[in-house]
Amino acid sequence: MYLSKTYWWLKALYPSFVWNMPRDEKVLYLTFDDGPHKEATPFILEQLYNYNAKATFFCIGKNVVENPTIYQQIIAQGNAVGNHTQHHLNGWKAKTNIYIDDVKNAAQLISSNLFRPPYGRIKRQQAKQLATIPLSTNHLHTKIIMWDVLSGDFDTSLSPEACLKNVLTYTQNGSIIVFHDSDKAWKRMSFALPKVLAHFTEKGFVFKSII
Repeated sequence: MYLSKTYWWLKALYPSFVWNMPRDEKVLYLTFDDGPHKEATPFILEQLYNYNAKATFFCIGKNVVENPTIYQQIIAQGNAVGNHTQHHLNGWKAKTNIYIDDVKNAAQLISSNLFRPPYGRIKRQQAKQLATIPLSTNHLHTKIIMWDVLSGDFDTSLSPEACLKNVLTYTQNGSIIVFHDSDKAWKRMSFALPKVLAHFTEKGFVFKSII
């Protein structure tokens, strides 16, 4: 089970997390989890370039090791990167010390103060420790970035059209939108992303990275 829209009561449970950006401007924040990926990430970068859009890529450390050139392309194109652990650990299942060490290992490869827990699952103690750890030499504190719109592109039972509908229905000013650059998400993401960019650009929105 997952929520395509993040409701106020969930945000209230974890008020220190970033769930959306300011609502006062027509700006959207696309995010992509689990890459870099040899096919999906270059496709995404091409689509972003076509619309002069920027995004934030929450990268898995081991995938950065496997695809270093693509990782550098993400940055060279002016996008932001964030830490998504070294091995895509589920915080609910991992011991806190193992989880924190995995995040630190990824930080050796990914210079960013932005962190997103895989599956959106993180224990309070893990979050408390991360908040005090500088994952980047340029920042003293770590920001835990969540979302308010989940495309559902990872859901193999979801049609590409339904994935697109999730984003078009729930997105509003300041929304942080989640897609994935992964094998599992490819069919739905590759269908929905170009249409999302076209739809909201036509409506006067711009796409920025999270800083």
